[in-house]
Amino acid sequence: MRTVLVIVLLLVGSVPAAAQLAAPNAAGVSMGHLHYRVRDVPANLAFWQKLGGTPLKIGSSQAVRFADVFVFLTQGDYSGLSEAAVVNHVAFRVPSFAMLEKAGLTVTRLQGFPGVGNTNTPEGERVELFEDAATNLTFVPDDGKHTAGSDRHNRPVGVPVAFHHIHLYVPGEEHLAAKAWYVRMFGGIGGKRSTYDAVDLPGINLNFSGGRTGAPMKGRTLEHIGFEIRGLEAFCKRLESMGVKLDTAYRKNADGVASATLTDPWGTAIELTEGLRAN
Repeated sequence: MRTVLVIVLLLVGSVPAAAQLAAPNAAGVSMGHLHYRVRDVPANLAFWQKLGGTPLKIGSSQAVRFADVFVFLTQGDYSGLSEAAVVNHVAFRVPSFAMLEKAGLTVTRLQGFPGVGNTNTPEGERVELFEDAATNLTFVPDDGKHTAGSDRHNRPVGVPVAFHHIHLYVPGEEHLAAKAWYVRMFGGIGGKRSTYDAVDLPGINLNFSGGRTGAPMKGRTLEHIGFEIRGLEAFCKRLESMGVKLDTAYRKNADGVASATLTDPWGTAIELTEGLRAN
């Protein structure tokens, strides 16, 4: 009986992780993970826990679980922070900054933007924060029709912390091309988040700013972003038929998680996975 109880507890303990990633859209896509290369894993793990994440191991990798995203932390060096890269920053939502400050995080409020602030990881990486009082969270689809939960940005967050957006900085008017590319490749919903051109996917809102120069992600502390894909092998074939060159071809790893990698036309490193939601 004791052995059975231990097995049941282990199974129950694995259920919340499986429930964290958003259900995929019609193209089979949802947000999956962020992968950071850091010099001090324990210090960064403590930071993400204060933000409200739950630590876990996925295979031999240290991860932190949030609503709609896993954050992976790998020991290693890097050439710079995300501030000068194409993926300039990521953002989370919370009901109130007071909850984070009580947990020990320092939140710097953004003057002139109620409900918007920033905090920094131990490496100095900026993480943007929004509380329910923010007035620039609203997402409006280009065709005016919300699908796949894209209206979630227009109401209170409803949980202690949730992933919100990834902000890409691209040259000139390339933000319009980037927006169209993510709609086409990943079945996203094009629209506007506040004043920014945006693409909504289950679990993540991608924001695009033009007129900026963002270096490729390669070598930065935020090493890559990841999407979880239903039917990854067929999805990879579809991308290739549309002219996308994969950096790493589809493969199924020893831990049962399938993966492939690519780089978007602006230098964003993307890992595609299938099986993370089962951890």
